[in-house]
Amino acid sequence: MPNRLTIQEVATYVFAFLVGLTVHEYAHARAALAAGDDTAKRMGRVSLNPLDHLDPVGTIMFVFTILNGFGIAWGKPVPVNPYAFKNPRWDTFKVSIAGVIANLITAVILTFALRFVVSPYAREYSLLLETCVFFNLGLAFFNLIPVPPLDGSKVLSSLLPIRLARRLDFVMAKYGVFILLTLILVPIGGRSVIGWVLWPAISTVGGLLMKLAYAV
Repeated sequence: MPNRLTIQEVATYVFAFLVGLTVHEYAHARAALAAGDDTAKRMGRVSLNPLDHLDPVGTIMFVFTILNGFGIAWGKPVPVNPYAFKNPRWDTFKVSIAGVIANLITAVILTFALRFVVSPYAREYSLLLETCVFFNLGLAFFNLIPVPPLDGSKVLSSLLPIRLARRLDFVMAKYGVFILLTLILVPIGGRSVIGWVLWPAISTVGGLLMKLAYAV
């Protein structure tokens, strides 16, 4: 039975969730607009308002799971029309990777805020920013997994030769969701498969950023 979180911890995770999700989806929408597709803009998704990106079911799932000691969530997918892109394959890659890059950049910016603003003058906010850093790293590495509906599937597909990419897309369209659910839900040694895959990367990069944040 997982340890129950306190109200303060839940609030911290919700804030981190909103920051990471908003940055991620905004980056997708902004990249699509730069590539020539204004679909997301017309639907109000080129926005830093978290409410524009929240998926009701994904948000409820996050609150429910975080109250039980872990968090699973998702936002509304950014609508993209690849036929409007100037260079469809290259632009698909850029739009797909934009969310990951935005989360990584946000983690670095928050690390510098932690070092130069929060740590010396407002230590009570240190835990909040640390959580945001790790949440952004988690979103970045999670979305790099090459299984739909995650961004990594389109990143990989756009880099492969066209014939191989089409075969991969066909297979993943049929089995991708089941593969992802298996990775998330099947436990090995008390941790999900996806946890074993992601945690080394998250902890390594996060540890380096924390050393930077608290370096003497």
